[in-house]
Amino acid sequence: MDMNDLILVSVDDHAVEPADMFETHFPAHLRDRAPKIGLTADGRERWTFQGMELGAAGLNAVASWPKQEWSNDPVGFAEMRPGCYDIHSRIRDMDANGQIAGMTFPTWVGFAGSHLLAAPDRALSTMVVSAYNDWHLDEWAGAYPGRILALPILPMWDVAASVAEIERVAAKGAKGITFPETPYAVDLPSFSTDHWDPVLKALVDHDMVLCLHIGGAFKLLQRPKEYSIDQHIIMSPQLSAVAATDLMVGGVFTRFPTLKVAMSEGGIGWIPFLLDRIDLHMRNQTWAGLDLGGLNGTDLFRRNFLGCFITNPSSLQLRHRIGIESIAWECDYPHSDSTWPRSPEILHAELEAAGVSDEERHLIGWRNACRFFDFDPFVAIPQEKATVGALRAQAADVDVSETSRAEYRRRYEAAAV
Repeated sequence: MDMNDLILVSVDDHAVEPADMFETHFPAHLRDRAPKIGLTADGRERWTFQGMELGAAGLNAVASWPKQEWSNDPVGFAEMRPGCYDIHSRIRDMDANGQIAGMTFPTWVGFAGSHLLAAPDRALSTMVVSAYNDWHLDEWAGAYPGRILALPILPMWDVAASVAEIERVAAKGAKGITFPETPYAVDLPSFSTDHWDPVLKALVDHDMVLCLHIGGAFKLLQRPKEYSIDQHIIMSPQLSAVAATDLMVGGVFTRFPTLKVAMSEGGIGWIPFLLDRIDLHMRNQTWAGLDLGGLNGTDLFRRNFLGCFITNPSSLQLRHRIGIESIAWECDYPHSDSTWPRSPEILHAELEAAGVSDEERHLIGWRNACRFFDFDPFVAIPQEKATVGALRAQAADVDVSETSRAEYRRRYEAAAV
């Protein structure tokens, strides 16, 4: 298959939420208590809510910067590529990358909304959750049907409210929710208890996917005093194996055999070893009494999970051990791990090296994601015009060259004049 004939649906991108997102979606009489962007005492631009500073963009908004300018420090809107926070620019950047659709995780509330757990007024936080979801579904995704797979958050401190929010966003067309990969790492009950059963049942009832993004489980590791950011970045995806094991052996799928789980940004390299290990365990350690509903680990994973990768050249060689219908591609725009704007080139090279067939390329590039999330990327753009080549042809004027933070700030300030 020629690279330009690929069709790409990313199951992991991120929205850097705009500063005005609550102006329309929050009750007018409480708007002064809504989250807002402001400057901290040391001049940094941050979201503030209930006296807390939340959600620095940092490495979450480095698209098109020279790598020597990357850092984990807070970043203001003036220094970001507009596609980070402006939906119209985002769609143009997706076109330039040959990408027809992308699922967008949150930023300032945390990838699973868990930053809100620390806010003391939980009734107000629950209102923020609903307002966030309305912005995400109605404005961010609603502006371009078929291009954005919106991903709502939940008020995790209240199971009944979470169920109600699932019901509400399902009626608005949501296909999944984002949730902490290991809830106990953020001081919530684990999936092995029945605490989350009403939430999981609601997801199953509405055929919605439980998306578990890397990051939350890192708190489970005891780190040395010499800990560096490198350890965090390298290790986080590998902890997806912990989250998947929790679900598989914790009885979740015996209670909810049709629950769908996406291991977002976890890569796929850990999957073959985990499946080998669980299958061996079930053959040899029968004394432990593990029951996966009559299945072995491999069959359970292939039935219920979606493995998600940005770039995994070695692991694509093991795609059939994982299950070719259990693998989906990610772009991760605008994060530091993203392959934008050369995603087609990088993915095509890896698929070529692994000897992936044309049919398998379609499964990995878009069909698995669209089936798993029951999502149609062709509602506004026909399939023949959704290829890498066709999308890039209409975005030839989009500048994807390296651009410094200073230059973005200059353009931002000039546009404001």
